[in-house]
Amino acid sequence: MRGIARMVEEDKYCIDILTQVAAVNKALHAVSMGLLEEHISHCVVGAAQESQASGNDDAVQEKVQEATAAIGRLLR
Repeated sequence: MRGIARMVEEDKYCIDILTQVAAVNKALHAVSMGLLEEHISHCVVGAAQESQASGNDDAVQEKVQEATAAIGRLLR
């Protein structure tokens, strides 16, 4: 981000700045997808395993809602 701000301050060519913005967006999207995958594979699966043992699926529903909300934010 600092690099992009520096490019703007130095009045670099707009297309070059936009190219860097696109690269940052792509990198952030990749990080977001990785975090979401981790959440689903650990938190949701863990809650499902606990639910199976306890017979209470409240934790599973909560984790699924969290994941659904996160997906919604990513798609905006």
